[in-house]
Amino acid sequence: MRYELLSTESLYRGFFALNRYTLRFARFDGQMSPPLTRELFERGHAVAVLPFHAASGQVVLTEQFRPGALEAPGGPWLTEIVAGMIEPEESVEAVALRELEEEAGLHGVTLVPITRYWVSPGGTTESIALFLGLIDALPSARFHGLPEEHEDIRLTVMPLDEALAAVDQGRICSAAPIIALQWLDRHRARWQR
Repeated sequence: MRYELLSTESLYRGFFALNRYTLRFARFDGQMSPPLTRELFERGHAVAVLPFHAASGQVVLTEQFRPGALEAPGGPWLTEIVAGMIEPEESVEAVALRELEEEAGLHGVTLVPITRYWVSPGGTTESIALFLGLIDALPSARFHGLPEEHEDIRLTVMPLDEALAAVDQGRICSAAPIIALQWLDRHRARWQR
């Protein structure tokens, strides 16, 4: 299987970018497709971490305003997990540890890789490297975030089963926390004492 990137055109550059790609790809019948054009949202790649306190069986979740979720059933304040964008020359682990400190005040976290997934590959190039973050102590402060980034983050600590119930009820409705919580549920025996 192969593809040919014929051209890339910049349509918009701002906080995010929008590019137009013209390409061809090998079809399953062995023939090359005709050239096709697609506009793709260029956000960059991200890291997300689910902090987990194994001794108590509790997870640490974040809540913040998300303008892309104005139509969410409970409003645009989403319950999520720690996350951030990867800057040039940063490793995914470095981003994970930086964001754990900035968004949750957590230090000395052991990272366990879960997966890397593409958010919506039909329309964006963004991928997320997803981790479980094993913590020795629960956070002491409830509010976090960088003022210069206009972050206003509230932490919630809850038992894993309560968080899974929130997924089932649609109260946790974004991809990264759903994937991380379900993965932890499948693998929780590894950390039970």
